[in-house]
Amino acid sequence: MYKDFYGLREMPFNITPDPHFLFFSPSHQEAIQHLRYGIAEKKGFIVLTGEVGCGKTTLCRFLLNEIEEKPIETALILNPRVSETQLLQAILRELGVEEVRQSRQECLEQLNALLLKLIGDGRDIVVIIDESQNMTFEALEHVRLLSNLETNTQKLLQIILIGQPELKEKLQDKSLRQLRQRILVHYDLKPLNRDEMEKYIRYRMIKAGANGRPEFTRAALKKIFQHSRGVPRMINNVCDKSLLSAYVKSSDVVSWWDVRRAIKDIKKL
Repeated sequence: MYKDFYGLREMPFNITPDPHFLFFSPSHQEAIQHLRYGIAEKKGFIVLTGEVGCGKTTLCRFLLNEIEEKPIETALILNPRVSETQLLQAILRELGVEEVRQSRQECLEQLNALLLKLIGDGRDIVVIIDESQNMTFEALEHVRLLSNLETNTQKLLQIILIGQPELKEKLQDKSLRQLRQRILVHYDLKPLNRDEMEKYIRYRMIKAGANGRPEFTRAALKKIFQHSRGVPRMINNVCDKSLLSAYVKSSDVVSWWDVRRAIKDIKKL
């Protein structure tokens, strides 16, 4: 639809976490540096938090692409709302184990043996758990116990917990004080400010192949920021529908009225 009309190579405002479209605001730059530092210095536990739609998963996928060529094995857990045994089994499968044991103790022994082998081969291991705010207190405590897997000189696992602000609240619980003490790297990802939002929109349009059209008016940009509060996912939603509104009128300008119509459509959902 509007992609061909505006001469775009691809849709500029898809909400999928595509690292190709990752815009590095100052907050996103700091976040990725914290992740890189935590992994490089083997800090054990790293926590990245942020509001829904701020780009945590996109940053995670960017990091995975970045370290793909390095001697690092990664396990990405997308659904952590599982038992402790199921979590161990998921990590083992992500690390390439085909025949996973059934009991928790056997899985733990299997994981320990695998980690020692990988470390012996000169590999580091990073486990990334997305949506960590959904983990039970018991599962989080079990993850802490995984950090006890070590040699005389180093930890066998680097663990990155990624979650919404509720994760910060959960980590303040008294029952998780031992885990909290082991978190040496923590960053809270912030939404974009008004100037960053405008650069974000321009960046994604250029990435998608835009050549000056369509143009967002100042009033349209102001309206987008008021609605989205700088949250990238919300920006994407309203920009996508605003472009569609402008296309229907065969206009090269995305106006305040287009944004208003887009927001009304979103609120109907």
